[in-house]
Amino acid sequence: MKHFLLITAILLMFAGCKNNDNQNDNDMSDTNFNEVAGRINFGPDHALVTTPQPCVMIATWDKSHNPDVMMAAWAGQYDFKQIVVSLSKHKTTENFERTGAFTVSFADERTVAESDYFGLVSGNKVPDKVARAGFTVTPSPNVDAPIINEYPLTLECKVVSWENGILVGEVVNMSADESILTDGKVDLEKLRPIVFDAASMTYRSVGRVVGKAWGDGKKFTGQ
Repeated sequence: MKHFLLITAILLMFAGCKNNDNQNDNDMSDTNFNEVAGRINFGPDHALVTTPQPCVMIATWDKSHNPDVMMAAWAGQYDFKQIVVSLSKHKTTENFERTGAFTVSFADERTVAESDYFGLVSGNKVPDKVARAGFTVTPSPNVDAPIINEYPLTLECKVVSWENGILVGEVVNMSADESILTDGKVDLEKLRPIVFDAASMTYRSVGRVVGKAWGDGKKFTGQ
């Protein structure tokens, strides 16, 4: 099941390219490419790599035990119990380097402004930004990190590895508010998570069911 998500492969490819300064003329940064006939060709130099991108909210404790939250869009599932996030160095990375833990929540329609604010403002400059947004926290009972109460779905994670800008975390518990559950399962139509659209620099909502996974394609198998 490992590495089964395409976004993971793209993230790892990006990390490898970013840290190699001696690449040849066939590097992804090379502007020479063959255009695909009948389409508008953008080449490799553009903001959009894969879309939509999840708006995951990473929460940590700083050295003064203040809660800090940031938004990350380059994230995906790495294994059944692991997630992967591509990050540059900033306060969040310093925090989980010290604590070895973090929580991941998911921005939703109800928290668009607050979530965007957490991505705009650095905790180094505004250490009380969680409180300024009107959010509250509960210490995780499983890892050394805060749970943001206003996000109804949270993953409590331990750091597995942190190398070359790639964070891998092991999920030790997932907790959800009953308001987003249907028959005991997380219901995205109730959660209404948002995703980042890099093409238009906007957030878009997710939720409506349009098909059955591992089911609708069976019409082509003869089953």
